[in-house]
Amino acid sequence: MGTSSESEEPLEIYAPLEGDHIQIKWRDGLLSSLPLRLLRGFCPCAYCQGHGGPIRWVEEALSSDLRIREIGEVGNYAIRILWSDGHGSGIYSFRFLRKLHELGSKKEQEWRQTELGRL
Repeated sequence: MGTSSESEEPLEIYAPLEGDHIQIKWRDGLLSSLPLRLLRGFCPCAYCQGHGGPIRWVEEALSSDLRIREIGEVGNYAIRILWSDGHGSGIYSFRFLRKLHELGSKKEQEWRQTELGRL
């Protein structure tokens, strides 16, 4: 995946198990508040996205009671989330989470029309 820039390194990730957002404090001072629906809707795993092409919104991935069951680090470049629906194969690189920050303040309707390119 290559080396990440300093801005793509989080200082802290706060993901309350009963919350509906995760918050990331980035090394460059940016604070991201990412809705769980945004994270699950853009799950980057091969099951949700297929094996190629841009990352797209996957409406079918969303359940009515979306919660984080577990969250953990993957190396020093990503996190993995185990969702309340049992899904847990998506690896969310810090670079990918930083891209999602740009969508976090937009409406869900805009998320559905967005392609994030290849990661």
